[in-house]
Amino acid sequence: MQREIARRSNRDRTEATRADLIAAARKLFIEKPYAETGTPEIVAAAGVTRGALYHHFADKQALFAAVVEQEAEAVAEEVDRASPPSLFARDALIAGSDAYLAAMRAPGRTRLLLLDGPAVLGRAGMDEIDNRHGNRSLREGLVAAMRDQAVTRLPVDAVTALLAAAFDRAALAIEAGGSIEDHRAVLVALIDGLSPARHQAPHPARTR
Repeated sequence: MQREIARRSNRDRTEATRADLIAAARKLFIEKPYAETGTPEIVAAAGVTRGALYHHFADKQALFAAVVEQEAEAVAEEVDRASPPSLFARDALIAGSDAYLAAMRAPGRTRLLLLDGPAVLGRAGMDEIDNRHGNRSLREGLVAAMRDQAVTRLPVDAVTALLAAAFDRAALAIEAGGSIEDHRAVLVALIDGLSPARHQAPHPARTR
């Protein structure tokens, strides 16, 4: 019993140290560019040793990846919470897009996920993270909408990638001072434009 308590205590301390490092790194990474943030100031801010940092992360880039992953997961959780299966498929997509735009307004998040993330981790590395979180949520919503015939059946991976790119561009524009209402209206129009009803050819006018 004591051995089990000791193991649990060690595991708790390990998880707490990792969480402290990620929190300290996030704060520093949004205050100045990644390249200008050194590991000595990260460990000082976290209150741990350099040895503790390298016990948990191979290098600064690995720690940055953990920060980005945590941010992406937080956004996906907000989207999932706003778009439960009980909603109609189209409504869930709209609610999810609203939740995404709101979640991306957390200080520093847009830069971490949409600017520094791809620059530091590479497009492929960032895509892997996105596919575990935000793109996964969007893809599931599109699959449900296609199943319910609220969205035209199209190659789901391509639709996911293109819609996600539109959401990201909207988040960047809003971060730069663009109108939330304008960008939301366009995103809603894009989603509604995928409706099968929009793709039905109009009946030719009858001639007398």
